[in-house]
Amino acid sequence: MPVKTIEFADNIVRIIDQTLLPAEFHYITISNVDDMADAIRKLKIRGAPAIGIAGAYGIVLAALSFKGNDPSDLKHIIVQAADLLKSTRPTAVNLFWAIDRMLKILSSGQNNSAQKITDALLKEAETILEEDRERCRRLGRNGAELLPSVSTVITHCNAGALATADYGTALGVVYAAVEAGKKIMVFSDETRPLLQGSRITAAELVKEGIPVTVICDSAAGFVMANNKIDAVIVGADRIAANGDTANKIGTYGLAVLAEKHKIPFYVAAPLSTFDFSLKSGSDIPIEERSKNEICFGFGTQTCPDGADVYNPAFDVTPAEFVTAFITEYGVFRQPYKETLEELRIIGDNYW
Repeated sequence: MPVKTIEFADNIVRIIDQTLLPAEFHYITISNVDDMADAIRKLKIRGAPAIGIAGAYGIVLAALSFKGNDPSDLKHIIVQAADLLKSTRPTAVNLFWAIDRMLKILSSGQNNSAQKITDALLKEAETILEEDRERCRRLGRNGAELLPSVSTVITHCNAGALATADYGTALGVVYAAVEAGKKIMVFSDETRPLLQGSRITAAELVKEGIPVTVICDSAAGFVMANNKIDAVIVGADRIAANGDTANKIGTYGLAVLAEKHKIPFYVAAPLSTFDFSLKSGSDIPIEERSKNEICFGFGTQTCPDGADVYNPAFDVTPAEFVTAFITEYGVFRQPYKETLEELRIIGDNYW
């Protein structure tokens, strides 16, 4: 650890093509905002914090493409790029948060030269990336304290190094616990239909030498009933002001199972994943993806022609099922109306 999920050099962004994992570890280069939007939309880069960083660098690429001198013309190009990038994935709020930070830089520097604006945008994108690295480390240390010295956890989807700048949120807790000398074993839900748990989470953990067992999503309840599970730890893509949490489809069912089996259910997410403008999870936009991800996943037809398909990429776990939120600013427990308000104030003061 860490692997560089995204990096910028020589006016080019380099990312790992996560659609090829685990069979192939391959970096691709992105030189313009259209290709960045396509990479986000097609999940070549994924994970809420990571696509926020990617969105910020997408704005930088748009600025670098500008060959004129008029700052107002550059501003127009940047606003168009922001709209394009925001259209790619509607649920993960980190994307919108990062792009809005970039637009704030643009508006505050609109009287500068085009070159100074571009330089300021690049500096802000680099700051967003470096901040994510530090946030994940702090978050991981805060969460590690919640786990016994010998622990077995279940996780869903991928909230590790490949979903962030380099360390992870849910897996960041696991990594920090291991670094602290704790013995951790992980059950990783495969996470249908795109198998981020079996393809990516398991690959990360194997690489780090952390014991991992991949299970079908539908096996989680049986595992909880027949094994000593100390915690469920998941990431998040957007968290409403009341604590309702959007995460990869299947998370809600896992939370219900954890409640049934009296297993703590932790959500590990940085402050940037909280959307305090939304009162509850019913306000969170849920991305629906192509039916081909279910019917022709990985090249094999798995449902008949003519069948209707519903493919939401995320679900919403009600706050009542969340034992605690693990953040870079500490662990927040019920009552969320009060404790998350404290987190909102931290955000208002920080940003």
